[in-house]
Amino acid sequence: MIDVTIFLSDLGGGGAERVMVNLANSFAQQGKSVDLILVYKVEQYLSLLHASVRVINLDYSKLLKSLPFLISYLKKEKPKILLSAIEDTNIIAICATKLAGVKTKVVVTVHNHLSSEVRHATNFKRRFVPYFLRYFYPHASSVVAVSKGVAVDLVKWTGLSLDNIKAIYNPVIPPNLQTLLHEIPNHPWLNQKQLPVILGIGRLDPQKDFPTLIHAFAQVRRRYPAKLIILGEGSQRNKLEQLINQLNLSSDVHIHGFVKNPYAYMSKSSLCVLSSAWEGFGNVIVEAMAVGTPVVSTDCTSGPAEILADGKYGKLVPVGDIEKMAEAIIETLHSPLDSQILQQRANFFTIESATAQYEQLFCQLN
Repeated sequence: MIDVTIFLSDLGGGGAERVMVNLANSFAQQGKSVDLILVYKVEQYLSLLHASVRVINLDYSKLLKSLPFLISYLKKEKPKILLSAIEDTNIIAICATKLAGVKTKVVVTVHNHLSSEVRHATNFKRRFVPYFLRYFYPHASSVVAVSKGVAVDLVKWTGLSLDNIKAIYNPVIPPNLQTLLHEIPNHPWLNQKQLPVILGIGRLDPQKDFPTLIHAFAQVRRRYPAKLIILGEGSQRNKLEQLINQLNLSSDVHIHGFVKNPYAYMSKSSLCVLSSAWEGFGNVIVEAMAVGTPVVSTDCTSGPAEILADGKYGKLVPVGDIEKMAEAIIETLHSPLDSQILQQRANFFTIESATAQYEQLFCQLN
């Protein structure tokens, strides 16, 4: 019998996917049998998986096509726990468990602030799927939110009481952090370190609001010599590169693309900025703090304020406020918070801590 089966759409370069990889590895290192079922063949994080994790790649074109397979898999393997992430995948996991008629406990995890996601959604699925959650999530064995803010918001969408939604902060800090941060980043600005380097990390999509960061950096650059590197890929790359050229920043701003090990880049940077319009948690903030790099973040709905203790561990600025972000960047570059204080705060979000909470939840369910 499989101990834990993780069901995901893919292993693309997002925060939720990285979190699930961290959990899979942690469970495997504890000696548990772990299966990872992927619907689509997008495997940016595949090489990061523990060798004992069995990967089942369906390579389907549509998520719904995975339902018959998952039903059959559950009947055959009868895993103790089915763990899934992201709303549409969670619905399939709940349906498959019910239709399979097995005793598997299905635990669904929610990684985003759904009210904000619906408000900003540009496609049908993201806009309307949350409205169906109240018909499905009450049938899950447990619902986990990645922050207290996400948990409170979920009450509205699911009809569940707050007592029935468990908040477990994302397992961000890997046990091999020291090894990762000592790798040499593949960028001359970080290795030469002639000027302070500001780092932005995330999918290049509207949620991460990189235009605000780029405009803020343009203001910083007029007063403070620095460079900006953005790590990530996404639908807005061309628009962002056009903006960089329009602002005459091409010699000071570089979109470097996706990297598997952001810690090596963070450890060499002077400052990490999260410019998101909304978040569920904000993994990047914790990752930067873990290597002692100061942080500036938008005070977006859910996540950053919880991590930074309302500004105690890093400056919070209003969403979309270019001037305030530029000011916070300059102030932090001038007077950065002590790295040991940041690292002590980051220790609150270790993989070991999150794994222990998931283990406790699994024991309660079984």
